[in-house]
Amino acid sequence: MDKYMETAYKEALLAKEQGEVPVGAAIYKDEKLIAKAHNLVEQTKDPTAHAELLAIRAALASLGSKNLAGCSLYVTLEPCAMCIGAIHLCKIKRVYFGAYDAKSGACGGKVDVPWSGCFDYKTEIYGGIAEPECEKLLKDFFESIRREEGSCGKSVSEAD
Repeated sequence: MDKYMETAYKEALLAKEQGEVPVGAAIYKDEKLIAKAHNLVEQTKDPTAHAELLAIRAALASLGSKNLAGCSLYVTLEPCAMCIGAIHLCKIKRVYFGAYDAKSGACGGKVDVPWSGCFDYKTEIYGGIAEPECEKLLKDFFESIRREEGSCGKSVSEAD
């Protein structure tokens, strides 16, 4: 795993430790880390607190800018439609993601928003980066939740 995705992966591990869906993100500009984050949906009770959006907000603040032109985003799970919309709006140059998301991925897993023609800015998208590790982290997390559900009869959704 390269150092860029490894940063995102470590953020995903932090999310897991905190009971969050284990997704992490890191944003680099000129090979320098400018922001990193992990999902905080459960803690904040905010369905928009995805790793990508939190990292974008931190990167914008760090650069004092309204866009992230020239930046690359590394994220352990394929971005959803909400996140890919934000990625395009802030003009991130490249996105590298780990695991594909057949349920709600918006970069080819479920739908392919970047190539739909609805944006005037084209972000380069590269999927399957460190996919086995990223996919295993997510599968293990949801399997542990299912085991816990079996002991108490609760139902938990896999959505962020």
